[in-house]
Amino acid sequence: MPSYTVTVATGSQWFAGTDDYIYITLVGTERCSERTLLDKPLYNDFERGAVDSYEVRVKENLGEIVLVKIEKRKYWLHDDWYCRYITVKTPSGDYVEFPCFRWLVQDNEVVLRNGRAHLPQDDKTSLVKQHRTSELKMRRKTYRHVISAHVRIWSEWQPGFPMSIDAERHKDLPRDIQFDSEKGVDFVLNYSKAIENLFVNQFMHMFQSSWSDFADFERIFVKITNTISEYVMKHWKEDFMFGYQFLNGCNPVVIQKCTKLPDKFPVKNEMVAVSLERDLTLQQEIKEGNIYIADYEVLDGICPNCTDPCTKQFLAAPICLLYKNIQNKIMPIAIQLGQIPGKDNPIFLPTDGEYDWLLAKIWVRSADFQHHQTVTHLLRTHLITEMFAIAMYRQLPAVHPAYKLLIPHVRFTIAINTKAREQLICECGIFDKANATGGGGHVQLVQKAMKSLTYRSLCFPDMIKSRGVEKQEELPTYFYRDDGYKVWEATRSFVSDVMSIYYTSDERVQGDDEIQAFVKDVRNFGMQDTEHCEFPKSLKTREELIEYLTIVVFTASAQHAAVNFGQYDWCSWIPNAPSTMRKPPPDKKGLADVKLIIESLPDRGRSSWHLGAVWALSQYQENELYLGMYPDEHFIEKPVKEAMEKFRKQLVEISSTIKNRNEGKRLPYYNMSPDKIPNSVAV
Repeated sequence: MPSYTVTVATGSQWFAGTDDYIYITLVGTERCSERTLLDKPLYNDFERGAVDSYEVRVKENLGEIVLVKIEKRKYWLHDDWYCRYITVKTPSGDYVEFPCFRWLVQDNEVVLRNGRAHLPQDDKTSLVKQHRTSELKMRRKTYRHVISAHVRIWSEWQPGFPMSIDAERHKDLPRDIQFDSEKGVDFVLNYSKAIENLFVNQFMHMFQSSWSDFADFERIFVKITNTISEYVMKHWKEDFMFGYQFLNGCNPVVIQKCTKLPDKFPVKNEMVAVSLERDLTLQQEIKEGNIYIADYEVLDGICPNCTDPCTKQFLAAPICLLYKNIQNKIMPIAIQLGQIPGKDNPIFLPTDGEYDWLLAKIWVRSADFQHHQTVTHLLRTHLITEMFAIAMYRQLPAVHPAYKLLIPHVRFTIAINTKAREQLICECGIFDKANATGGGGHVQLVQKAMKSLTYRSLCFPDMIKSRGVEKQEELPTYFYRDDGYKVWEATRSFVSDVMSIYYTSDERVQGDDEIQAFVKDVRNFGMQDTEHCEFPKSLKTREELIEYLTIVVFTASAQHAAVNFGQYDWCSWIPNAPSTMRKPPPDKKGLADVKLIIESLPDRGRSSWHLGAVWALSQYQENELYLGMYPDEHFIEKPVKEAMEKFRKQLVEISSTIKNRNEGKRLPYYNMSPDKIPNSVAV
């Protein structure tokens, strides 16, 4: 009588084991086994982290094992179970691997296909075709995202947002995409812990209470040693520090080359001549490529936070002119705090009074903070990655190579975003406590930014080139760009190596109905088919497919890391990144002094909440998986594993290069170092 050895691996995360009954049915090309209970006498089966083996005896050989059906039935109380994989050893000694990596909840069953990736056009038998179809049918019910013809598909959390998952709370999500421990991502709990760890409990309720002077901010600052943040504290007033952050700070995506001064920013040569170092006029400096600009027009018209009737809060939409001096440092040379020029909107200059100039720079830093948090970080990494993730779950079965490639890079993204909508950016959420765009301004800002978000702006080389900052010789200290190029190329090479195994021609891409449905779902539902977004409606070539998948992986990993994990570095010194301003932007020169600046900056309570936020958001997850780490073996093919190993070696080389460059630097840049880039958006 033939016998098959079935090996079952249970997950090692909390509560992964089960005491429920587990049944298995082997499905072969010739016949199926009987439904068999997996149970060993006097043995505690399916414990957390266990790998258990069982014998399944059959009367006749089953042929090639194609599918494995796993069923979980209640023993006493429903006990969820996380199955990592199942391996079947056939009577002939062959091993067949069946990746699972999912939860079985309630009385549930899953049907697994062997681990080899297959495109839909390669499935020939009705058995595997039906399995593929039924899996996607079930997924589309589970991963709903607008109510259309009374069928819940996607959910529009706010009008004009990218579409998101149809779930109001983390606990409403499918179990497979929830965090292992919801407690670990409770924003209220984590912020409270942060405030306690930072020893700022005594200040967190002191709203409307201003600090006495700049040094007073140190009372909530000096508890955690951090090289960059300490350097920022010492040098934040200096122009070189202000300019450097446009290149390598938290928000290194705003600066662009100025080829022509906009009419709304009438800077004259005589205003800035003293700041120019090459004996050239302003127009000549522009022509030589030495002038850059940062324009926060997207903030114009956004309503400031009015949730606290005791504290008026203010926003500005400044424009800042930047100059590359003969030392290749980026220096501010002119700042206008509004978009409409006029007598009540002066252009501030380095030659103005010390505090006039300092206050103007603080206003730019505050605007940059709002832009960073809401546009660069929330919209362009979190929400966009969630959109890709939902489309992936709905349109790509587990056997599809693109699913296997993307699944590690969307891990916990839907969960963290749902938690954010539940506690952080919701009405009366944490965001309202300390941010000038709280109370609905952040919603307006996302809606406005969505109107200029394009597919090409998510492609890293295109995004850099569109701002005219692609040349290393022109901006030699733009490390975000240089490191980003390296990580992008390594990621693109990896994606190409893997996808080329399955897509041997452009026709193979065109003939893949599932990948076309994935791309269409992103465009038609995720982006709501807006024409300006230029997201593709289909993919025609392998190059288009490789670029598309590279964008997804890069956005979820490197781009998010670059704009997230430096927040404590650059934003913990409150005057360098004020989360709100309590006085309106100055409408004339000669008004600013230390007293006005202190009264403009966040009060003690808002400063404490701000500090807790940037500390909590800068922390890596416990047991973080960094770029190139794929412990869940969704792919089993040797060529893919070789591509993974090649990718990891490239990433190690990049990390080493970055480490060597940073040696001895007072301001090391490591936010794009692969050893500090998590695989996915999960914080």
